[in-house]
Amino acid sequence: MKLSVAFITFNEDRIIEKNLSSIHDLADEIVVVDSFSTDHTVEICKKFSKINFVQKKFEGFGKQKNYALSLCNGDWILFLDADEIPDQQALQSIKKIIEAETPSFNVYEIAFNNIFLGQSLKYGGWGNLKRERLFRKNFGKYSEDIVHEEFITSEKKGKVDGKINHYTYKDIYHHIEKSNKYTSMMAEKMYNNGKRSNVVKIIFKPMYQFIKSYFIRLGFLDGLVGYYAAATAAFYTFLKYKKLHEISKFGKAC
Repeated sequence: MKLSVAFITFNEDRIIEKNLSSIHDLADEIVVVDSFSTDHTVEICKKFSKINFVQKKFEGFGKQKNYALSLCNGDWILFLDADEIPDQQALQSIKKIIEAETPSFNVYEIAFNNIFLGQSLKYGGWGNLKRERLFRKNFGKYSEDIVHEEFITSEKKGKVDGKINHYTYKDIYHHIEKSNKYTSMMAEKMYNNGKRSNVVKIIFKPMYQFIKSYFIRLGFLDGLVGYYAAATAAFYTFLKYKKLHEISKFGKAC
């Protein structure tokens, strides 16, 4: 078996069918670890013949992803989030890599096209992102962080041609909902790592985040969406440090 494509899911019926359709022909198997979705995610996934569908209680992004890795049988693993769809060039590049007799690398990064409220962001720190998404089995794993997990490997990294189209949020309400969830987990992670917050951080960290995103990283060149991205990044930072402050005081997030 050459390629396992792996996902973790929770209430992903917004885009999961399009995602699975895009990689179904390339994959030898598709591993989906679901955190007991309550929407149509389960029935959509089970329509695809190559899927190994497993449900597991969510204990953090890192642990959930590593569990999915343990279920993969392929020599190669393509790990995608449920809102990420490789473009045609990326799919062709991945096919070429996994079919090569002697691949140049064991771990490959791929660039992202971050689509934010319908517009591709080119500035503000969004336009030059790349992530490790294709790797040989047992040549890397994820940190067991509850959120913002990192891919851990000692390997040199190659580059997949093409991009992953990342459909970030369906609308502003979805964005706010996700930000509230992630900032709570991020505050918990920071607290567990010994970090603490105070009034100075709560006030000035968000201000610096906006200046960095909108001015230093040229987010203003993305127009109104660039402003929205910078403003909400600042708000995310505010929530993160305010919730960390609440945990320090009361032992729980807001």
